[in-house]
Amino acid sequence: MQTKWITNVRIVAETGIIDHGSLRIENGQIVAIRQGVPFETEGYEVVDGQGQLLIPGMIDVHIHGANGYDMMDGTVRSIEEVSKKCAAAGCTSFLATSVSSNLEDLLLMIDNVKSVTGHEQGASIIGIHTEGPYLNVKRKGMQNEAYLRHPDLSEMEQVMHHAGSLLKMVTIAPELPGGMELVSYLRARGIIVAIAHSDATYEEATEAFRLGASHVTHCFNGMRPIHHRDPGLVVAAFEQPHVSLQAIVDKVHLHPAIVRLMHRIKGPEGMVLITDALQAMGLGDGQYLFGGHQVTVSGGIAQLKDGTLASSTVTMNEALKNTVELGISLEDAVTMASRTPAELLGLPHKGRIADGCDADLVLLDEHFQVVWTLIAGKPFTFREAAQKA
Repeated sequence: MQTKWITNVRIVAETGIIDHGSLRIENGQIVAIRQGVPFETEGYEVVDGQGQLLIPGMIDVHIHGANGYDMMDGTVRSIEEVSKKCAAAGCTSFLATSVSSNLEDLLLMIDNVKSVTGHEQGASIIGIHTEGPYLNVKRKGMQNEAYLRHPDLSEMEQVMHHAGSLLKMVTIAPELPGGMELVSYLRARGIIVAIAHSDATYEEATEAFRLGASHVTHCFNGMRPIHHRDPGLVVAAFEQPHVSLQAIVDKVHLHPAIVRLMHRIKGPEGMVLITDALQAMGLGDGQYLFGGHQVTVSGGIAQLKDGTLASSTVTMNEALKNTVELGISLEDAVTMASRTPAELLGLPHKGRIADGCDADLVLLDEHFQVVWTLIAGKPFTFREAAQKA
């Protein structure tokens, strides 16, 4: 039996912040949470958190690559490396996310994800998120126009058959021909339907939400902007209680006032922090090939030649830090990075520090840098992962 006490930590628990807290883990699960020093530690490994911050493992539902590896490049190694980089940044679970491509490349990416799932050296793969290819050319952003097409139920069936239960989320533009039918089709099969790269009007978005769409990918980016006579997708999403919003809090994609507006309207239960990271995450400035485009990263900002933003380089721990610095409480920011995405994906034992939950835990220092990460109670550090690679 794997047992340990983590002591002397500031715990962001489901019930609130516990100062001078202790937490016991057995067989990969949290079995006790206490304030103060535990009475009985004999026979247990004891880990001193040195008064630092203990949060639930963060969950990234939208990430394309990291550390020089792109999950669409056709190799198993890329999926493995993203898993390790996620864990090093305090993300303990993620959705492997595609960009628009031909069907052959998408199916290969799915095969590679299936090969790694269950054998990850870092963060756990909890599913696949396909961003595209059924997106609107008018709001394509960095998505490669050569691969954008109208919704195709026959093609979607092939993808679903190939991915099986791993397919968790699909981002589409519902206003395209066949889009509303695809929303209903996916919802009926338990797949989260997200909207982005969409020119949907308020009325079209409202209809998609009525049919079962429940999430907005990188809200405000890649969609019709708000206008007082043409409110569009974002306002429709604000009005629907069941619709949650992704936020890239990297100081580039969203103005601080917009992040705070989203938080005031939706609350922490309706916002999900994401990275939307490309392979530059963890490497920094330089030239990259992403989605069939040449991307330049300068000052941490990824752009196409014409200035279009091309994903981000932010990590989950950085996104958490940025959110707190914008004036959102630590508890709410942690909820948006952990519990809310867990609830979105139907994972009641993840994203929370509570009895019976998975011991996916992250220790952060005062600057939100990752000290260590536990996944199912087992320690991970980037140094250890690098030695195994």
